[in-house]
Amino acid sequence: MGYSLFSWSTRKAMPLVGLILAAALASPGEAASPKAAGDPFDQLKGDWKGGGTVMPADGQPKKVSCAVKYRVAGSNIAQNLRCTGNDYEVNTALKLTYKEGKIKGSWSESTYDASGSVTGTAKDNTIHAIITGDKFSGRMSIKVSDAGHTINVVQLNAKSGIYRLATSLSLRR
Repeated sequence: MGYSLFSWSTRKAMPLVGLILAAALASPGEAASPKAAGDPFDQLKGDWKGGGTVMPADGQPKKVSCAVKYRVAGSNIAQNLRCTGNDYEVNTALKLTYKEGKIKGSWSESTYDASGSVTGTAKDNTIHAIITGDKFSGRMSIKVSDAGHTINVVQLNAKSGIYRLATSLSLRR
């Protein structure tokens, strides 16, 4: 299906890495809702579950299930996320800081040995983020409601500069 940016196993994992990052970044977006003015991470404390679809560049859409735990300390959040599917297992750690409408932080994924940084903005109930890393780069648009998070992740093909839909995820308490 076009240019192959990564090896087969890395391409297979990258949409799920995007899924995990999306889940992690959904948190500040929720907190930026009008109900959470002042502390964007407060509403995220605790455990979340959900599922979604991963869209590998070289295959059919795959369903995944995820469990997330958030630890919040003021404007800082640490997240541990595990997602599994028929042929996926991903474990991600994320640390973010929120200040004056902006987010920044780092992420790492232990199963596929990937890591990188996150920057973006949170306004009202939407977050826009740029994900960069050694094995994944892309963008996210996250819409948050009282019911949960709706997340779309697009992956960047560095050579062509074209984005493609990689992940769709929903998390709930």
